[in-house]
Amino acid sequence: LFEKLANHIVKTDSLNQFYPQALSKIVWAYATARVHHPKLFQKVADAAIQREREFSNSQHVANLLWANAAMGIVDKQLFLSFVPTAAKLINTYNNQGLANIAWAYAVAGVDAPTLFNAHFINKCVAKEDGFE
Repeated sequence: LFEKLANHIVKTDSLNQFYPQALSKIVWAYATARVHHPKLFQKVADAAIQREREFSNSQHVANLLWANAAMGIVDKQLFLSFVPTAAKLINTYNNQGLANIAWAYAVAGVDAPTLFNAHFINKCVAKEDGFE
């Protein structure tokens, strides 16, 4: 089933009809199920990069980046293009989102000082009681 769905999405001309939530949920589902399909991840990454400004929900950003890192699919352009959006949404991340963003960028090996700055650290410190 996963293979059929992935192949169908990969063959689709455009992912413009997919909302940002759908793009992030697709790769999240594949990563959670541990189904490796690099062409699908690349197709979704390309669409997400083109539509990065439409991502206004921190969970969608965190899920998208976490899924790519979790599967070992590191598209540096994807991670770099989402630095401004991830930073802009910093006040809306819950503890899980903060942890996932930090973990994803660390695993991807992408340096993002404009994201992981004093403001990010302060957000983590303010939420430290919620980290387990």
